[in-house]
Amino acid sequence: MNSLDGCLKRIMDIPGARSVTLVDGASGLAVAAAGGHDQVDEHEDAAGTTDVVRAVLGCTALAGARPDDDVTELVVCRTNGFHLLHLIDGDFDGRLFVHVAFDGDAANLGLARYQLRSALEELAGR
Repeated sequence: MNSLDGCLKRIMDIPGARSVTLVDGASGLAVAAAGGHDQVDEHEDAAGTTDVVRAVLGCTALAGARPDDDVTELVVCRTNGFHLLHLIDGDFDGRLFVHVAFDGDAANLGLARYQLRSALEELAGR
């Protein structure tokens, strides 16, 4: 099993990654963070992205109608980059998720999604 610090480092090594925050979805608090949080600190980041995740999960049209069809990841695209919010397995009450901000000039969405999933699976020991 990979350590949390090792996992955050591996995520920050994904091309174009600017910052990563591990968030406790139940409380909206930052558990751990790495990278540049120059525009928004990790605690404000955690609170804001928790609201986004809760809004998506509360919307039947987005969350899915079938019980076995869970939301696993949200992608927010901007003009100069994108954000990945990856929900870690479990019920959302107490569920952890990761928010990674990427620079659009240096990142590739497909590669970033693949490498993020791989780093989180390693952390979980899969």
